Amino acid sequence: MFYDVKDLRDTEIFLRLVSTCEAQPEKRWLPAYYFDICLLDGTKIGHCDLRIGHNDKTYIGGNIGYGIDEEYRGHHFAAKACRLLFQQAKKHGLDYVIITCMPENVASARTCELAGGSFIEIADIPEDNEMYEEGKRQVKIYRFEI
Repeated sequence: MFYDVKDLRDTEIFLRLVSTCEAQPEKRWLPAYYFDICLLDGTKIGHCDLRIGHNDKTYIGGNIGYGIDEEYRGHHFAAKACRLLFQQAKKHGLDYVIITCMPENVASARTCELAGGSFIEIADIPEDNEMYEEGKRQVKIYRFEI
């Protein structure tokens, strides 16, 4: 079940729902929301997604993913989008979410810190994970209490 997203806005940005995806148990994928991150005038400045629930895949891949278009970086828009996604996660009864990033991605690690995450560990990516197939070997894991 997916919930309304009209309240996912603050004084600078809002999240525009692009699509939802039902769980795909055969791939260990959880239900997910996919959003554009937009300025209040509707300008798209990036994207984000929220995976609902917890399993071995979200521990490594995270409940939340995000990306900000290059010309809009440096304004903490990703951290602001994460805070809005926390509201949506709470609607689903989640009391925490995981966000991960590559160890060398300093900007994403800073986003996790700005959004209030607690660093848990640097974990090895299992060989059966899609991220491993992409050549990634480790992730920094952050936990966010909501």
